[in-house]
Amino acid sequence: MNSAWRLDLASLQLESMRTLVTARFAHACCAVRGSVAVIGGHKRVGNEVTTTASVEVISSEGGATFMTLPPLSCGRIRGVAAIAVDETDSAAGQVRLHCELNPTHDPLATVQLVDLATSVCTPQLHLRRRRTTAGQSCRLCGRHWRRWG
Repeated sequence: MNSAWRLDLASLQLESMRTLVTARFAHACCAVRGSVAVIGGHKRVGNEVTTTASVEVISSEGGATFMTLPPLSCGRIRGVAAIAVDETDSAAGQVRLHCELNPTHDPLATVQLVDLATSVCTPQLHLRRRRTTAGQSCRLCGRHWRRWG
C-alpha cells in the first residue's frame, strides 16, 4: 500500500495525500522545511519483502506529489527515527536518523546525518544504548502526518 494520510489536528479529520512512489512500511518520516521526507523502510516485491534505501519528499503545497531523491549513501534501513535538523547548509534540508535496525535485524546504536539534497549519510556520535523500535510520525504545518503501511 502506498497511500498517505495526514491528520488535521484542528478538526481531527484525516485528509488523503498523494501516493508514495514506493509503497513501504517500517520507514521513517520527518517534517523538513515545510515538506515531509519519507526514508527507507520495507517494500514488497512480489512475495518478497526487502529493505530499501529510497528517499521521497512531498511539499506541503496543495496538489504536490512525492519526489524521489537519490538513495541513501549509508544503504538500506528500516525501523529508524528521523529528526529534522535546524540548519541552512543544505539546499533541501537535513535529517538525523537514529538507526536502530539494519537489514539483518541486528540492533544498532548509530546516528546518521542525511543531507536530503544528496542523500549522503554522515556518521554521528553513537547512541548510549542499542534500540529496536522507533516512532514514525511528524508535524507538518500544524498538522500531524503519519503513513500507514
